Amino acid sequence: MQIKTKCVHSGECPDLLTGGVNTPVYPSTAHKYLNAEDVYYPRYFNTFNQDVIVKKICELEGAENGVIFSSGMAAVTTALLTFLKKGDHIVLQDEIYGGSHAFVDNFCEQFGISFSFVSTDAEAIRAAIRPETRVVYIESPTNPLLSIVDIRKVGAAAKEKNCVSIIDNTFASPINQNPFELGIDVVIHSGTKYLGGHSDLTCGAVVTSDELAEKIRKTATTFGGNLNPLSCYILQRSLKTLSIRVNQQTQNAMLIADFLDNNPNVEKVFYPGLSSHPGNAIAAEQMNGFGAMLSFEIKNPEQSANEFMRKLKLIRPAVSLGGLESTICDPASTSHVKVSAEVRKRQGITDRLLRLSIGIEDAEDLIQDLKQAFEV
Repeated sequence: MQIKTKCVHSGECPDLLTGGVNTPVYPSTAHKYLNAEDVYYPRYFNTFNQDVIVKKICELEGAENGVIFSSGMAAVTTALLTFLKKGDHIVLQDEIYGGSHAFVDNFCEQFGISFSFVSTDAEAIRAAIRPETRVVYIESPTNPLLSIVDIRKVGAAAKEKNCVSIIDNTFASPINQNPFELGIDVVIHSGTKYLGGHSDLTCGAVVTSDELAEKIRKTATTFGGNLNPLSCYILQRSLKTLSIRVNQQTQNAMLIADFLDNNPNVEKVFYPGLSSHPGNAIAAEQMNGFGAMLSFEIKNPEQSANEFMRKLKLIRPAVSLGGLESTICDPASTSHVKVSAEVRKRQGITDRLLRLSIGIEDAEDLIQDLKQAFEV
């Protein structure tokens, strides 16, 4: 099946009792166990509605198995602590989501896990791998500066050094990028974003091989970050339109990036689809589309980021991303507020940087909204 068809049909289990086309929801938390081959329990990550979601996302990513979580950070932390223990080392890009960066900064040391943050460059990542390194963790495109790393090179380096490679694929989504095809071991999504896609659901997902999924599930059973059946159903329904939504959002993003790139009020635009972007060639090779996220810096010193956002009429200043509606935020006080000012400066996240999540609206309406907001 092509990916549009997979979004609709993969993992689906029509209701055999009534003949309904939708997969039924089974909300039970208590299941019989006498003479049962398996014991089903939501915190064991093995219930019917959880399995349906895992099968669909695995089909979209080309993975064998996975685990569905109650949030993206539950997915990130559980995956990392599955493969890391006291005395181990992890290599990460410095440019990653603020919550993931803060977790490593604030908690790894107390677990006896050492870490190295390096630039978004495959060779720098390879050079940072030590004998005790067990995990290599990346994002591409990165949050919020949309930097690109050569995923294939990172995957190869990790395999050569016997490390588990993990990527946060949230910004790209399975529609625009499939890291398994590029040699990555574990793919993570904050399903709150594009997988859910309607700004009304918090969830996360990890997909990988059967072997690694079983290890992650064992850790997850202890940590308990499971997703309830009703939320699983909402996610399942949302995934059916994933391809349609992301394709439209990606088309809109390219048009808006071009507009901003030629706007005298903009200092710089961060979008891998622009030929001026340093990662454009690599992105074109490893992505199916350049995504629906972009960032830009306001040039006019007389207009602050907050003043600009307050003037917007269609695009909503809001935390999170990936919804049907276009939203905007300043990463310094939202997605990366939990990392230090020093780290933000090192990464290039200024107070004039705005992150724009493009929705499915008419691109021309969004451009007109941005245009009027620049008027001082």
